[in-house]
Amino acid sequence: MQAKVTRKPPVSVDTEAAVVLGEEVLVQEETADVSPTWFLAAQAAQDKQAVDLVALDLRGVTTMADTFLICHGRNNRQNQAIADEIESVLKTEAGERPVNIEGYQTGEWILMDYGDLVVHVFSEKARTYYDLDRLYREAKKLELPVDPQPPQ
Repeated sequence: MQAKVTRKPPVSVDTEAAVVLGEEVLVQEETADVSPTWFLAAQAAQDKQAVDLVALDLRGVTTMADTFLICHGRNNRQNQAIADEIESVLKTEAGERPVNIEGYQTGEWILMDYGDLVVHVFSEKARTYYDLDRLYREAKKLELPVDPQPPQ
């Protein structure tokens, strides 16, 4: 029998020195008014082995969204699986449906618009070409959920 896993944003975060890969990230208190849907989307992407996940707080940088979740997959089918999982989790656990999804058929760059959250699922080549991480480099990085270690 498999235990049910409940997905929840972090309740508390060490505010002294939250650092990921040497870059400062926002702590929970600073992101209190950011919708927790980005956190659920990040967990869903991790469940489908999304590569190089980045969550950006865009408040004060642009008005198009509060949060970007950016990742890439190893192939177009995996990108579609990542998008499917994010859509399913946000629908069942947060009651959120995307306003629009673009690029799903080709899987090179799948854009999922949830209003305050925009998810970008790229192929590795498209991610390198468009380089949203660099384009929005002034945005603060959000602390991602901890990905559990795979069984050995």
